[in-house]
Amino acid sequence: MSMADKIRELETRRAKVHLGGGEERLAKQRLTGLTARERVGKLVDARTFQELGLFAQHRSTFFGLGDKAFPADGVVTGCARVDGRLVHLASQDFSVSGGSVGEVHADKVVEMMQLSQKTGSPFVFIADSGGARVQEGIDSLSGYGRIFHHNVLLSGSVPQISLICGPCAGGAAYSPALTDFIIQTRGAQMFITGPSVIKQVTGEVVTMDQLGGPEAQMTYSGVVHFVAENDEEAIVLCKRLLGFLPSNNLDEPPRWQGDDDVSPNPALDAIVPNETKRPYDVRDVLTQVLDRQDFLEVQRTFAENLVIGFGRIQGRTVGIVANQPLVLAGALDINASDKAARFIRFCNGFNIPLVTFVDVPGFMPGVQQEYGGIIRHGAKMLFAYSATTVPKITVILRKAYGGAYLAMCGKDLGADRVVAWPTAEIAVMGAEGAVEVVFRKELAAAADKAKRRQELITEYRDTFSSPYMAAGRRLVDDIIAPADTRAYLANALSSLEAKRELRPPKKHGLMPL
Repeated sequence: MSMADKIRELETRRAKVHLGGGEERLAKQRLTGLTARERVGKLVDARTFQELGLFAQHRSTFFGLGDKAFPADGVVTGCARVDGRLVHLASQDFSVSGGSVGEVHADKVVEMMQLSQKTGSPFVFIADSGGARVQEGIDSLSGYGRIFHHNVLLSGSVPQISLICGPCAGGAAYSPALTDFIIQTRGAQMFITGPSVIKQVTGEVVTMDQLGGPEAQMTYSGVVHFVAENDEEAIVLCKRLLGFLPSNNLDEPPRWQGDDDVSPNPALDAIVPNETKRPYDVRDVLTQVLDRQDFLEVQRTFAENLVIGFGRIQGRTVGIVANQPLVLAGALDINASDKAARFIRFCNGFNIPLVTFVDVPGFMPGVQQEYGGIIRHGAKMLFAYSATTVPKITVILRKAYGGAYLAMCGKDLGADRVVAWPTAEIAVMGAEGAVEVVFRKELAAAADKAKRRQELITEYRDTFSSPYMAAGRRLVDDIIAPADTRAYLANALSSLEAKRELRPPKKHGLMPL
């Protein structure tokens, strides 16, 4: 056979593998989304994808597998550039045996994870699989175990992003859950046990989408971080997210150029009402402070009383944590505490400074909150902020009451800068509640209880709730006009760029999980 013949054979074999499960199955796949290879093509820079394991084949002979060939063993793996930066990736091919995970399939995924760690590059996993390849039995389970193990090895070393573009059921859902961010498309589902099993065991009747759709896994469970309308939008979100992140824990986040303007912004002076109980959208503050009003919100519909996400100030990536007065008056509850703690830990692991915007009346009261462990969950925020060594800057917009004030990164939790707006009220509790506790006997004896109560409220607020009292105790570094917030943050971030903070030697702290 001549070289020309050998090359033609190579091209024929390559083309056959690229067809995956065949034209018919690929056409069916395109009715609901992109194919595995099309997803890779949309994600990566043109002509940069280097596939690894193209001709991989399983070696199982059980239950009729001996004479079955699975092209690329149902997963496309390799490395590429995304906006010029190296990533490693795996994209499951549902057209090949339903994207089922067997021994070799898992080995290919694990190899990409190992290369991610060796090269200090993000790992992107595109899930579209019916689950374990049952015919391979424990070899399939072992494969999942290796994937989970390497998810943990990569954690905090390189960013891990999962795109759920099809089914992701059973044990398969635990790998995305171990990654840093999950993007789920509408029409995709992820759950541990399906509707039929739930009906059989508990009698509950639920649809696939109600159980594992993006609304369920974002709004109710908080498992998912972003919801996309389709595969294309999921890929755009993935690329946008990667643009905020460093390639690994030893790198700094990418620095963008072009928005150095820090001139006063009068729009900020009119957003936050003086009245402590009047709501407003904290995102209006964030967009006025960040470069080009660009804010990538994470877990938008989960625990909406707290807003988290990424933005930039003078090109520097920052992680944002902010109370949302539109929902539960911005109070912290169980879900908000978990949401914040996880995000804070991620930012710390990848050298992303944290900017915290505070308008919090306290932790959410209630029997269910107490029974649900608000003490334990709230402590996660205290732990996360206290353990964080990246630059931490806190801006107190309005209310900052009690333990929730501390949980939102007060000076005593290690904030490098705490700045307050003139509207800030920093106290153990709101003036109304404090008066009822401190002056209970005086109010009972007053001839005009309503008038005396209002006088005492004003006196308490002027004495303890003023930001000048906190500034006098050096718990607030400065009090600034809202319009100057962006300039203050830009200067603080610049001065803290080389921050180093030593901690006691230990294996790791013990977060109250």
